[in-house]
Amino acid sequence: FIQMLRSAKKRDVLQLLRRAPEEMLPFIMEAAVAAQSVASLAALSDFLDFNKKPNSLLEKFLYAAAFSPQPSGQLLRLVLDKLDGKQLAPEVQETGILAMGSLIGRLCQQKLCGLQEVERGVETILRSLRDAEEESEVVIYLLALGNAALPETIPTLLDHAEEGPTMAATAAISALRRFPAQHISSKVKQAMRRIFHKKRKSCEKTCRLAAAEILLDKEPLPMDVINILLAANELETEMATFLLLKVQNSLYAHHHPARKIMKDIMGDPRINNYNLFSKAGISSSFSGPLTVTRDLVSTFGLDLLFLEGGFLRKSVSDFSLLSHEQQLHAAQVTIEAQGMESMLGENVLEGEEEPELMAGMSAIFFDVQLRPIIFFQGYTDLMAKVLLSSGEPTSVVKGNLLLMDHHQVIPLQSGFQVAIKLQGGLGLDIAADMDVSIWEQELKTSINARGSLAIDFQAELDSPFLQATLRSQTEVETSVQFDTMLRFSSSPVLMCLQLREEQIPYR
Repeated sequence: FIQMLRSAKKRDVLQLLRRAPEEMLPFIMEAAVAAQSVASLAALSDFLDFNKKPNSLLEKFLYAAAFSPQPSGQLLRLVLDKLDGKQLAPEVQETGILAMGSLIGRLCQQKLCGLQEVERGVETILRSLRDAEEESEVVIYLLALGNAALPETIPTLLDHAEEGPTMAATAAISALRRFPAQHISSKVKQAMRRIFHKKRKSCEKTCRLAAAEILLDKEPLPMDVINILLAANELETEMATFLLLKVQNSLYAHHHPARKIMKDIMGDPRINNYNLFSKAGISSSFSGPLTVTRDLVSTFGLDLLFLEGGFLRKSVSDFSLLSHEQQLHAAQVTIEAQGMESMLGENVLEGEEEPELMAGMSAIFFDVQLRPIIFFQGYTDLMAKVLLSSGEPTSVVKGNLLLMDHHQVIPLQSGFQVAIKLQGGLGLDIAADMDVSIWEQELKTSINARGSLAIDFQAELDSPFLQATLRSQTEVETSVQFDTMLRFSSSPVLMCLQLREEQIPYR
């Protein structure tokens, strides 16, 4: 369908969009974004009216743009023009800002950072970040900078990581974690040390742990590893347990960049001893390989951070691909519940600000940060959701994406030429749900991910007297459901984790 659209005229694409049945329209629009011909983008520009179209359709357009494997300056210009100066629904505005960041990052990967559209996009995000008054707005602009991953924005991220309120600081640190190790300079590491060791101000525990993870994961220095391990003695039980398990994980993971340093440090009995590693918390951190080949390692990781009273503070499930020292977050889903301490009668640590009662989720797919979803914010909202819960899961992302788009002509020694085309498309449907029962004292979370991948490969030899074509088509479907259930009415807390994977059909 994409190949057909690439040879279509603007009026034909526009007619398709205007006459399509409602259930087919998202598919045609996603294909028009993926085609990225001058005609298809011009048709989309005429068709999309951000003041009138339903929000779900506009979000689909923006996500299709964000995931584009090789975007053009014209696609970024279309997104910028559609967002510029309009009063939009908050979810469309936020999705648009994150899509802008992703497009900027992908254009810069193609060595197109000098494009006028890229400069305009970066200036738009930085200016809006300076002008933002609400913390929720600041968070979105910081996450957009994480999608773009431009080294020149690191000072801005550091400023918010050290000086910003809790949610903004956490967003800034998570954006910094997405930069390759070569951009995590001594200045960045110095700031992370200040945050973790609380040198300037008292930071919330998730901020401190995120700062420690940057120090442990990005070309770690032996001094930092030792200081983090020694600091674990002074931390509350759950934080200490989580950190120590992080260090042990990197020791067992063959692909981890810190493995050799960890092994050397663990040879010192002053550090590697029962007194330090016997923290008896219920928090956990696990990472292990799913697939290992000569060129690729795919891993599954699960982090669970609990409060001292046994309530789940944060869970992160991560599917990553590592190849030739490059890492791709295929899927990372984070569920957070904050401010529960006061509900459970726990005391907030001295010097820490008490966070607002809130639960939400954020996700990264194929290195694109999606719009965070709030399950509830504030006690009144929580009670309304508990009493009026529909039981329906919240859709995170649903649609069809072009992941691979490669065209190459290879000259052979015989003088002939072979034209190679490779396209890969992904159909994705991710939904998540969180259910809090105050009376039963239970917390349930559920993440359901369904996907289908189709890859089309064609090699064509064309000469005056000989024609040959080799074609291969591959399809694979998968479904993964990850559930957690916590019952905190008694001590110890009862916890059930379940990861279900359906049979994978492969054609």
